Amino acid sequence: MSEKNTRLANMPISLFAVVMGLAGLALALQTAHGLWGVPALIGDLVAVGTLLVFLAVAAGYTAKAFRHADMVRWEFNHPIRLSFFPAISIALILLGIVLSDILTPLAAAFWAVGSLLHLIFTLVILSQWMHQERFEIHHSNPAWFIPIVGNILVPIAGVPLGFEAVSWFFFSVGLIFWLPLFAVLLNRYFFHSPMPAKLMPTLFILIAPPAVGFLSWMQLTGDHTVDAFGQILYHFALFITLLLFWQVRYFVRLDFGLPWWAYSFPMAAITVASMKMASVTGAVVYHAIAALLVIVLLALMILLVVRTILAAKAGKICVPE
Repeated sequence: MSEKNTRLANMPISLFAVVMGLAGLALALQTAHGLWGVPALIGDLVAVGTLLVFLAVAAGYTAKAFRHADMVRWEFNHPIRLSFFPAISIALILLGIVLSDILTPLAAAFWAVGSLLHLIFTLVILSQWMHQERFEIHHSNPAWFIPIVGNILVPIAGVPLGFEAVSWFFFSVGLIFWLPLFAVLLNRYFFHSPMPAKLMPTLFILIAPPAVGFLSWMQLTGDHTVDAFGQILYHFALFITLLLFWQVRYFVRLDFGLPWWAYSFPMAAITVASMKMASVTGAVVYHAIAALLVIVLLALMILLVVRTILAAKAGKICVPE
């Protein structure tokens, strides 16, 4: 097998997490336009760039599916990589959100296809979990939230498009399943061996469900005020962010790898949620939190993009584990 074919065969499904991170950055910059007057062109350019990255990753993985179907089946049957397949549908939903004011018809199509595909992924993966014979407690990790987080995302674009009942359906599924999965993960952390270092960045995925849940809740209930449940969702997401920042010494020791992209979308989610809180409440403290998180997010994204490019040039991406 040639080196090119080897790279294609080892192209990981987790590359779609790159699209999620870039889309999160685009959404943060677009939200900053409405809150602080950041030029709209910046966020829109990142959104279009995210679309191009998605098309490139999707084309590559489609080629892998045709030429190395056995490797795709292996990933789909892998107890950890399985959870990254819904990153495809989440990427489509996010594109539907960030392109809504730029390419409206295309954005609506992305949202519709992504929502339907994510429902299918959720049904398939939950069915596998319910009837499995191969998963062990050490396989559990925050990436298991990925099939759930996509459901919570749906209302952000679904409500403006007029699909309120559909949005409530997806939000309900995501919210109710988030809680028991969170308990499963806490059981693993408290009473079993730590996760491998390579998967440590996925801890940041814990931020996403409450942060995204807050944004969707605001869409579903109207974003003029933050009610009690919205306060709970936002402040719990903020606490998880603080908890992970408190453990920074564990993260700075890690060698770079694609799992680092697990930092990106959750950080974008809490950043956008903080900007929403600042916009609705007008409180100086939320403006300060949002501004700080924007700076952290921009620095993080620059680091991730540069390190990924350098790793790709060094031949460290799409290699056997």
